[in-house]
Amino acid sequence: MSRKECPVMTTTGGAPVADNQNSLTAGERGPILLQDYHLIEKLAHQNRERIPERVVHAKGWGAYGRFTVDHDISRYTRARVLQPGAECEVLVRFSTVAGELGAADAERDVRGFAVKFYTEEGNWDLVGNNTPIFFIRDPYKFPDFIRTQKRHPRTNLRSPVAMWDFWSQSPESLHQITILMSDRGCPTAPMYMNGYGSHTFSLINADNERFWVKFHFKTRQGHRHYTNAESAEVIGRTRESYQEALFGAVERGEYPKWDLKVQIMPEEDAEKTPYNPFDLTKVWPHGDYPLIDVGVMELDRNPENYFAEVEQAAFSPSNIVPGVGFSPDKVLQARIFSYADAHRYRLGTHYEALPVNAPRCPVRHYHKDGPMRFFKPRHGNVDAYYEPNSFGGPAQDKSYAEPPLKISGDASRYDHRKGNDDYTQAGNLFRLFDDGQKQRLFNNIAEAMHGVPERIIKKQLEHFAKADPAYAEGVKNALGWPDAA
Repeated sequence: MSRKECPVMTTTGGAPVADNQNSLTAGERGPILLQDYHLIEKLAHQNRERIPERVVHAKGWGAYGRFTVDHDISRYTRARVLQPGAECEVLVRFSTVAGELGAADAERDVRGFAVKFYTEEGNWDLVGNNTPIFFIRDPYKFPDFIRTQKRHPRTNLRSPVAMWDFWSQSPESLHQITILMSDRGCPTAPMYMNGYGSHTFSLINADNERFWVKFHFKTRQGHRHYTNAESAEVIGRTRESYQEALFGAVERGEYPKWDLKVQIMPEEDAEKTPYNPFDLTKVWPHGDYPLIDVGVMELDRNPENYFAEVEQAAFSPSNIVPGVGFSPDKVLQARIFSYADAHRYRLGTHYEALPVNAPRCPVRHYHKDGPMRFFKPRHGNVDAYYEPNSFGGPAQDKSYAEPPLKISGDASRYDHRKGNDDYTQAGNLFRLFDDGQKQRLFNNIAEAMHGVPERIIKKQLEHFAKADPAYAEGVKNALGWPDAA
C-alpha cells in the first residue's frame, strides 16, 4: 500500500499530522519549538508506556478459549457456569512467581495458573498455581517469604541463603519444596502442566447447602519437564520459550486442553479429617475425596495486544459467582483483599472497567470518580448515585446470601500454630518418586543450596529426615558430605 492510500495519522486529539519525520524548528538551524505538540506528545507518551510490574507473577503468558461443562455437578452448586452444557469464554494467564518481568521463562519456579471465566453472572477468577499447595499456611508470612525470593538489598542478587534460611525455619514449606525441587518444578511449557485452585473453596447448591471443594485442571497434553541442565541450555538460546510455545501452538491450531475436576467434601467433614482441610500446605487424599469430572477448557485464540490483554489482565480470588464461595483458609482470606488492592495500585481505581477485565454481563454499582473514570454511571439514574435511594437504583437481593458456616467444636483444630504435621504428606510424596526422580530431587536441592551456610543446611536436613530418613540421606550425599549431620 502506498503512503497516499494509508489513513491519515492524527494526534491523540484527532488532528491530522503533517510531518512525523522532522521536528519543527525556528529556522533551518534553530532550536526545536515547544509548539511542536506532536513531538511533545510522542515523547510524553513514551515516558508513560510502562506501569508497575506485578510484585509476584510478573512474567506471564496468556490466551483466550472456551470452557464447556460436560458432566453434572448440579447437586453441589447452583453456579450457572457449572451446570450441564454450560459454556463461557475464558482468559488464562500462566506465569512464573519469583522472577521479574524480564526473567527467563524456563527457570525452576512455581507457575501461576489463573483462569478468568466470563460468565453470565459476572467474572469468576480461579487464581492458583501449578501445584495443589503452597509454602505457607498463614498470610503473615507471605511478604517475608516473597522477599526471600527477590533480590538481596545490598548485592541486588537472588539469595539462596535467604531462601533456605526462611524455609528451614518454616517446616510447613517442606511439602511445596518437595514439589518445586522435583521434576514438576520446571515444566517445558504452559501446556504441559496442571493447574490448581490450591485453596479450599465452597460450592453452594440450589437448596443452600454448602460443600467444600478443591479445583484441579488436568492437562491433556501430558507432563513434560526440563532438568536443570536442559533448562540452562534452553535459557541460553531464548528467554521467551514459554511465550514462543504457547503463542505458536495456538497460532498453528494446536489448541491445548485441560479437564476441570473437583474434589468435594461434605461441609460436616471439616470437623472429622485428621488434617485441617483449610490448610494451604495440605492436600486432600484422593482415596478419601476422589476427583469428579466437570468439564473441558480449550485455549484457541491469542490476544491481539499483549499489554492490553495479558499485562493489564487482573485476576483476583475476590471475583466469585453465586454458587461458588470462600472458606476459612487464612491465606485465601488475605488474598481476597490483597489481589484486588494490588490491581488498584498497578492499573488504577477502575481497573475492572478495562476491556479485558470487564464482565460480559450487566454491571451496576455506585463506585464514583477517581482515575480512569471513563465509563457511564453504573446505576442507571443520575439521581440514584447513593444507596439506599428512592429513585429505582440498584439494590441488594438477599436471595444471593450464602448459608452460615457450620464450623464449630475445638477452635484449636484450625489454629495453624498447634499440632500441625508438616512431614507426613511431604514424606508420602517423596515415597511416590522412583529412584531416578528421587536422585534428580536430591541433585536439584543440592544445586539450590550452593553457598548456603552449613548451619542452615543442617536445619533443613532435619526437616527432610522427619519426612523420610532416605530423603535427608539422599540430599546429604548429593551435597558431598554424608557425615555432616
